[in-house]
Parts: sequence; C-alpha cells; structure tokens
Amino acid sequence: MKKTINILLLAAVFTAFAANAKEKEKIIELEDASAILGKWDLYAETAALHKEKKAVKIQWDFKKNGVLETSAEDTRGRTRRMSINVSYSIENGVIKKQMTPGRQKYEYCKVIKLEGKDMTLHCKYLYFLLRKK
Repeated sequence: MKKTINILLLAAVFTAFAANAKEKEKIIELEDASAILGKWDLYAETAALHKEKKAVKIQWDFKKNGVLETSAEDTRGRTRRMSINVSYSIENGVIKKQMTPGRQKYEYCKVIKLEGKDMTLHCKYLYFLLRKK
C-alpha cells in the first residue's frame, strides 16, 4: 500500500513538472503581410529558445508580391553571394513559406515575438531570430 502511494505521488510530481515545462507559446496572429514586409537580418537560429543559438548572416526580404528573397554570403562557393526566391503567404495568422524553390512543399512559421525591430519565428524544426534593417 505504501509503495502504491509513493508511486502515485511520484507520478503527480512528474505530471506537474511536465505541465510547467511545456508552456504554451504566445502566437502573434498576422492579418496580412504588412507587419513583416521589408528587409530583415536573420542573425541566429536554434532548435529551442532556451538552447544555444547558432549565429548566421542571412537576409530575408519579404516583398509585397508574395516573394521572400533570401540572400547570404556563399563563403565556400564561387558566387560570393547566393540569392534564392521562395513564395510566401499569410494563412490563418501564420506565414506559409515555400521550403524549396520550384517545389510545392511548404512550412508554416508562427510569429511568437514582434516587438520593435525584433521578430522571432517558430517554424517546424527551428526558431529564427530576425532584426529589421
């Protein structure tokens, strides 16, 4: 009987801990693309906000015509600068972004922070930290 009570108490503690650890993210729903239009510096990406962030130097330019122009320095290639255009749209308050040019595979990115010049996106596998130019 004492063993059963201890197991139930332990289970209750783990359940309470898990509920607090997985706090629901606040999502900022976009009505249209007006809040994100323009050039942004993508300066870091991470698998989770509390983990180490990988520094990157990429520029995203959200254009009015539904094109997201991504450009970065190509340090290993011959071009010095690489630029890729993918399509994007706003659906149900989130950004629907084409994953690869020419393919119809999309990912959804939620805006979880949009304060001043800073924006944080949570896409399927990564968080992207951006700063408005």
